[in-house]
Amino acid sequence: MLPTEISSWCKFVEMEINFSGWEAVEEKRGLRTAQEPTSGRVYTMFHGTYLKNAEEIIANGFQRSRDGLLGAGVYVSRNIDKAKCYPHQADKKDAVVFKLSVRVGKVKRIDSNNHPLQKTWHLEYDCAWVPPNSGITSIKSGREEDCVWDPARIQVVDIACCIDDETRHKLRRQIKTKRRAEGGSGCICHQASSTGPHPLQNCWKCNKQICPFQKKHECPNLC
Repeated sequence: MLPTEISSWCKFVEMEINFSGWEAVEEKRGLRTAQEPTSGRVYTMFHGTYLKNAEEIIANGFQRSRDGLLGAGVYVSRNIDKAKCYPHQADKKDAVVFKLSVRVGKVKRIDSNNHPLQKTWHLEYDCAWVPPNSGITSIKSGREEDCVWDPARIQVVDIACCIDDETRHKLRRQIKTKRRAEGGSGCICHQASSTGPHPLQNCWKCNKQICPFQKKHECPNLC
């Protein structure tokens, strides 16, 4: 890569995590809601639900809805204003919006009324995406919508909206406790994963096992 290309690339990078022999890059900017999600990527999304369900979701994860615009699944969106509309007609004091980390897997675009895969996409795909202003008549707001088939692809990372300060702090403590417990359950990076163990690899120089998600690795006694 030429120096000018490196300089241009660094503008889009928040931090670089150096390992011996290779490098992991974390992107600074998330995909805008108008851009199609790329298969295999992880995105920040949001989900609105009743406050009475919040602790159960944090403790045990999401459950698929029985049906909906895109059939069964967990409905989420990268547009927080979309998530704030749920549950429909609920009093704000009885609702909460989760901030999520979502591994979208293989994504199918659903962008028309009566799409042939509107409710059967999950037979071949992991996530369905309705783009903004898609023209689907049942989405009055024109905001994007996503549906994830496997709840294990979704991890609660924070509380985005909750009117009551005490309740919000309580739920955040529960989330932190849950993530610490998951992160300390085996992986050397100490970061939580709802999808199983991270793939450990050997360092090219010192041959010590490292995880791509750990903050850094330094080879002992090697210059």
